[in-house]
Amino acid sequence: MIKNYLKIGFRNLWKDKTFTTINVIGLAIAFGVAILLATASFYELSYESFHENRDKIYGVYNVQQTEEGPEAGTSQPTPFAEALKSEVPGIARSTRVLERVALVINGEKELVLDANWVDKDFFSMFDFPLIEGGKGNALQNIGEVVLTREAAHKLFGRTDVIGQTINVLINGKQEPFTVGAVAEDLPTNTEMGFEIALRFESNPEYLDTKESWNAQYHSVYVELQDNISVEQFEGATRSFIDLHYQEVIETAKNSGVLPNNEGLYREIRLLPLKDIHFTSFKNGFAEESRSVPYLILAVALLILFIACVNFVNMSLAKSSQRLKEIGMRKTLGAKRKHLFFQFWGESLIIFIASASMGILLSLLLFDDFKTVFSTQASMDALMTPLFWGLFFTTVLLVTFIVGGYPALLLSKLGTIQSLKGKLDSNGKNRVRDMLMVIQFGIAILLITGTLVLRGQIEFMGNKDLGYDKMHVLSFPLNGKKESYALLQLLKDELRGNPDILEVSGADNNLGRGKDGSRSSSVIGFDYKGKIIRTNFLVVDSDYVPTLGLEMVLGRNFNGIGDSLGILINEKMAEQLGEEDILSSALPIGGDEMNPILGVIKDYHFQDLDKAIEPITFYMTKDLPLTYAYVKVAPKNITNSFEAVENAYKKLEPNADFLGSFLDENVDRTFRREKSMALLITSGALIAIILSCIGLFAMSMLVVTQRTKEIGIRKVIGASVLNITFILTKDFLKLVLFAFLIASPIAWWFLKQWLENYEYRIELSWVFFVVSGILAVAIAFLTIGTRTIGAALANPVKSLRDE
Repeated sequence: MIKNYLKIGFRNLWKDKTFTTINVIGLAIAFGVAILLATASFYELSYESFHENRDKIYGVYNVQQTEEGPEAGTSQPTPFAEALKSEVPGIARSTRVLERVALVINGEKELVLDANWVDKDFFSMFDFPLIEGGKGNALQNIGEVVLTREAAHKLFGRTDVIGQTINVLINGKQEPFTVGAVAEDLPTNTEMGFEIALRFESNPEYLDTKESWNAQYHSVYVELQDNISVEQFEGATRSFIDLHYQEVIETAKNSGVLPNNEGLYREIRLLPLKDIHFTSFKNGFAEESRSVPYLILAVALLILFIACVNFVNMSLAKSSQRLKEIGMRKTLGAKRKHLFFQFWGESLIIFIASASMGILLSLLLFDDFKTVFSTQASMDALMTPLFWGLFFTTVLLVTFIVGGYPALLLSKLGTIQSLKGKLDSNGKNRVRDMLMVIQFGIAILLITGTLVLRGQIEFMGNKDLGYDKMHVLSFPLNGKKESYALLQLLKDELRGNPDILEVSGADNNLGRGKDGSRSSSVIGFDYKGKIIRTNFLVVDSDYVPTLGLEMVLGRNFNGIGDSLGILINEKMAEQLGEEDILSSALPIGGDEMNPILGVIKDYHFQDLDKAIEPITFYMTKDLPLTYAYVKVAPKNITNSFEAVENAYKKLEPNADFLGSFLDENVDRTFRREKSMALLITSGALIAIILSCIGLFAMSMLVVTQRTKEIGIRKVIGASVLNITFILTKDFLKLVLFAFLIASPIAWWFLKQWLENYEYRIELSWVFFVVSGILAVAIAFLTIGTRTIGAALANPVKSLRDE
């Protein structure tokens, strides 16, 4: 029986080669794209999932009430973690994590490695496999380090390096360390990537801050005991806060700061490890969102849905051509179930062939997909029995639903009705029309999303950030020389070059440089009974002219004589509220007062999803510079870049030169938006192609079914335009109806998305009108190629063919 079904099924599919090919190609593309997008989505969702104790590990963050409302942050002072573990019950293990880079030296080899300064519980809490050395012994001694496999190969050319000695440059001195363990290269789906791990007590800032509760510069992770809930732990931290932050709380009260709804001025909260990758801090709250991976998965499902709609519509449209076959089979004794299994079997054959081709397509395109979408996704995420079990179950279910509906509809027809070749077209068309409206609604939704996303990215890319991003390049000072001495040597080396206009340095980069590192420093102090919080930047005296910042009051630094002075931006001046701001002084460095020399115009030193915050420039040599900035002339930019690179390599021959212009740095901060825009654009393009394939097939069927009508209309004088209008108007009505439904939905989603940005475009009606016009134009072109051809055909031939 099954063999007979298969034989008949293959014969019918072969007989309708055009529609079989259209269905298989459309579904194969949809399956292939869905598999590729699923790998990217599952990869994003897999962050930190490889840690066995992931459900017990939490990142610690603070929420503090201020005059502007609650503020949240993860940075903690040095004594915080040890005090928290000893004074608040419920912590099984904890570790501090400071992520920086470190210059590591082994003989003649000098490498800048991504470094994590952590506590001894780090490798017990997190599952980073060790290939050399015992897990329980890793980092038990302060003088030991853990290298990754790749770092060990770079330094020694092998991995059996336990007991070997390396030097790490800390505060300008080479400190010796012993390799205690070698870890397997870290997976990419973790937030704690490192090439070398050292004990926290070795970090450059430890000795100066080990008893200070004001210097906050690292993260803290805790692993709770089995019998402790998050709510219990957070409640137990209140006495800890009262003990260690009483002075801060009193200052807040005196400043008129209002407590939160629970009457608290400061809280310690826990953030689950599995949520950290998806969390951002806005308006004093930790907002966890997995919208991007779920959006990717949604696009995959929508594309699959559109292909399935094509299949259903074409199957329904083709049903009228198989009515006599159904009638004959029923006359010969075929039951309803026999007809159902026959038609469902044909659907199953198409879906299995399409799924197989889709898998092959995804494997062939996987490397290109990773490159284009800048994802580290791996097929390993899909190579599990669970995934493939779900995949084949989904194929069977989709087949049963999508293929079973037309099969059920055809098998229910009566014998007489079938032999007459008549089908109740009203009900059939309603289902077909509804599916086409949904199909084009999805396409319009994706087109609108593409236009708005690209508009926002273009807006951010072209926005005046308040500094010269086109002609200033920055690079990390990653060599062995002391940073101020190196910067002065660099100035001397480049002096006399007419294309080099200014050279300066700071302890942070603007945007995201080639080293991928980003950091920020925020300090708080009591000023006339108010808590003042400001971003803090250590700079060299030429920083303002090099960046092209505008002074609105006072003056810039004049040199080393202004080492006690500070510059502030307009937001900081607004926060201080002084009438004569230039006669004010702030206690930036402790008890010593630092006079305000000038006020610079506000500029965007953070991403554009944040409002401009207060910032203070300080010119102390007690803190090192970490980045150099060089302003070049607009002409000969390529030659200027090479001149800077050569000068740096001459001064630091063993260090990598990682220079890039600031516009490139800013552009790197849009990677997330660009990947999303590329994804939505690709999804919209594929959705439109699949929709057009279905529309084209439908137009072919309609033209075939109405050939006689077309011939008669032409004989009685209908023009080509009239016939084309009659054949296309029903389809275009559906597209317009889809536009009316999809536009409000698109508007709501895009409005929500744009509100994530402090600086954003207006959600203009133009985006929606352009989307609608594009959808109608594409639909008309798709249908028109067939309908105009039918309208131009010889009516005599049309009537004879019919």
